[in-house]
Amino acid sequence: MGKKRFVTAKEGAKELGVSLTTLYAYVSRGLVRSEATAEKSDKRKRYAYEDIERLKSRKELRREPNKAAERALHWGTPILQSSITMIANNKLYYRGKNAVELSKSSTVEEVALLLWEAEGLSEETFPTRATDLPREWSKLKGTVGNLPFIQQFLILLPIAEGGDSTAYDLTPQRVTRTGSRIVRMMASVVANRDVGKEGIGRTLARTWGGSRRGGEALINAALILCADHELNVSSFTARCVASAGSNPYGAIIAGLSALKGTKHGGQTARVEALLREIGKPSEITRTITDRLSRGEDIPGFGHTLYPDGDPRGRALLDLTYKHYPRSATTKLIQTLETEMRNRSEQEPTIDLGLVAIARNLSLPPDGAITLFALGRVIGWIAHALEQYKLDSIIRPRAKYVGRLPEGGNENQSLLT
Repeated sequence: MGKKRFVTAKEGAKELGVSLTTLYAYVSRGLVRSEATAEKSDKRKRYAYEDIERLKSRKELRREPNKAAERALHWGTPILQSSITMIANNKLYYRGKNAVELSKSSTVEEVALLLWEAEGLSEETFPTRATDLPREWSKLKGTVGNLPFIQQFLILLPIAEGGDSTAYDLTPQRVTRTGSRIVRMMASVVANRDVGKEGIGRTLARTWGGSRRGGEALINAALILCADHELNVSSFTARCVASAGSNPYGAIIAGLSALKGTKHGGQTARVEALLREIGKPSEITRTITDRLSRGEDIPGFGHTLYPDGDPRGRALLDLTYKHYPRSATTKLIQTLETEMRNRSEQEPTIDLGLVAIARNLSLPPDGAITLFALGRVIGWIAHALEQYKLDSIIRPRAKYVGRLPEGGNENQSLLT
């Protein structure tokens, strides 16, 4: 059901192991947000659980650094510095600019140049000429064309890497050109036509959006809002691979492998399955109740980093509702939103937004995760660029908890 959003003063103080007076001091210092309860007759306040957890992590870091380090790898304390993306106050920013606002006013290429710190290099990085796919691809297309697009990308990229003599030039200018080539090749495979002067968003819309209302706006917004999301598992994976000195192709192949996991981009498939299971609005209450009674979660709702709701999911859903106010998918998802809000105060995630777009535009079965991948590859390139500049390998240590070697004296030295 996800994480609780608010707690009482007594619960918050207990969680932190402090007195109520100390909790109130944290509030006055801006360390813990508070707000009035929904009931007008109740004068008490409630406190943001996210802030309390953050404070608790800081205290653990000071008291038990090893324990805090373990938690940092799971939605915990930041462990790497980055100037790409910031998540704060329930908003997402790309290099200081609100990502939702960018999705309304920018092209995919403009956002890529922003994330890659290559603004002003538009024509050099994203030339208007057609994007060439490897010759070998035309021979394979008939064989692999029916595979999900992510599987096609995982076949295409090693072939393209082999024909790219500049792939191992890891200077910023060359990496941005390589990144541009990769993004446009992947978009060309999906659109089944070259990405030239029309750009990525419009080229995809011609194939997937066609004459459908808002096709280009929906696809463009989805790609931009998927572009980056800090150190998610696929971006962290891509960054680790880049830190080893692998070229951008290797980093993106690694990112794709992580993205398709069911706990990451693969969540879109779980959302699609939920909507198929529900079928029609009248079945929502029964379906949700049945799932919860079996101990199953409800995919597409509740994001750990956004206690007040994922702004990406909200933006994509609102845009979809604007263009398709009366569609069966819109009615189904709107009713589902209401049901989940009433049950648990959980708000939609980007996964539900992507599925709403895919269904309304009648995209292929893997359309939602394909949009996710095409957008996120831009972020993977940004993380690779940042890591190449650092020129250091990401190599954390493991705390061994397995069986110790035999021998009393040796064991004693290992434990001390």
